[in-house]
Amino acid sequence: METVVDMPAPSTRERPANALNGFAMLGLAMVLLVAGVILLVTSGKAVGMTIGGVVAGVAGVILLCGLTPVAPGEARVVQLLGRYVGTLRTAGLQWVNPFTQRRKISTRIRNHETGVAKVNEADGNPIEIAAVVVWQVADTAQAVFEVDDFVEFVAIQSETAVRHIANAYPYDTPDDHRMSLRDNADEITGKLSAEIAARVASAGVKIIESRITHLAYAPEIAQAMLRRQQAGAVVAARQRIVEGAVGMVEMALDRLAEHEVVDLDEERKATMVSNLLVVLVGDRDAQPVVNTGTLYQ
Repeated sequence: METVVDMPAPSTRERPANALNGFAMLGLAMVLLVAGVILLVTSGKAVGMTIGGVVAGVAGVILLCGLTPVAPGEARVVQLLGRYVGTLRTAGLQWVNPFTQRRKISTRIRNHETGVAKVNEADGNPIEIAAVVVWQVADTAQAVFEVDDFVEFVAIQSETAVRHIANAYPYDTPDDHRMSLRDNADEITGKLSAEIAARVASAGVKIIESRITHLAYAPEIAQAMLRRQQAGAVVAARQRIVEGAVGMVEMALDRLAEHEVVDLDEERKATMVSNLLVVLVGDRDAQPVVNTGTLYQ
C-alpha cells in the first residue's frame, strides 16, 4: 500500500530570532531604574532632572518587558505586529524587542493514544483497533502558523491514519504472501508511522514512533472468529500429524525392505500402511490385536 497524502506545502519555516543576553539587559534596566529614582528624588524644582528621571525609569521598564526566560524543552515564537520574526530555542534568560509577542511552544516528546476505533478490515470484518503515537514539534513556526491547533491536528490525523491502515489489511490471513494486522505488527506499524508523518509534516511535527496497542475482533463476531481460528489450528495440527505419519510409514517400509525382515505383497503393504496410519493419526490410544495365526489369517 502506497502512502499518498496530498498536504499543502508549508509557507513558513522556523528561523532563529535576534536576541541579546538577558542578564546584561537586566543589569542595564536596573541601572536605568535606579538612576531614574535618584534623579526624581534629587531633582527638586529642576525640570530637566525630573524629565531625565522619568525617561530613565520608563526606559528601564521597557527593557524589563523585553526579558524572555526560555526553559529547557520549550521554545518561544516571536511576532512583531503580527509578523513572524523568529524563534528562541536557547534555554536561559534572553532579551528581545519588548514590543513583540512571544508564544510558548513545548518541544518535548509527547504521547498521543488514539481511542479504540471500530472499523472494517480489508476482508470486511469489524475489528477494534487503537494505537499510541510518539511525536515532537520539529518546526515551531509551522506548528503555530500552518494549523489552528497543532495538538488537535496530530490527534485527528493519527486516528485517520489508524483507520486507513485498518481498512487496508486483514486482521489475519492464511496466505503467507499477504500481510495482516496480527501477524505483521512491525511492518504495519512502520507503514502507520510513515502515513502519520506524511499527514502532519506540514504542521512542523516529527513522528518518532507509533505502535498498535489494541487489536481485536468486534464483540459481535468475536466468538465466531474464535471458532474459526480454533478450526484452522486443528486442521493445521492434523495436517502436520498426517505428514509425519506418512513419513514414518515410508521409513518403516523402507527399513523392512532394506533388511529383508519380511517379504510383503502389495495387499499386505496396504494393510500395514492402513494400520500404521490409524495408530499414528488417531486421537486415542490404539487397542492392539495379537495375531496368533499366520500372516494371511
